[in-house]
Amino acid sequence: MMHMEIKIIDLEPNKARLLFVGEDHTFMNALTDELLRDPGVDVARYMMEFHFSDPELMVTTVGDRDPLGAIIDASRRLAGHCDDLLEQIAEAASR
Repeated sequence: MMHMEIKIIDLEPNKARLLFVGEDHTFMNALTDELLRDPGVDVARYMMEFHFSDPELMVTTVGDRDPLGAIIDASRRLAGHCDDLLEQIAEAASR
């Protein structure tokens, strides 16, 4: 299993900035979209200074929503979507 390297740049009660080493637009777009589905997330966006640079994710939350918790929850939902897709493909292939 591959492990993603993540560096926390800044962490405050309602704001987190993380660097995702080696990731690209594909993963970051999916994660950002999933984060924005969370009503406790105010802002979720990523920046890549150059095409070959590592993306930086910024998440701000409202109320007592923990930004790292929001990222973890969004990542788990994405993993669940992938698991569902894999099951559907396996079922279709076995017919």
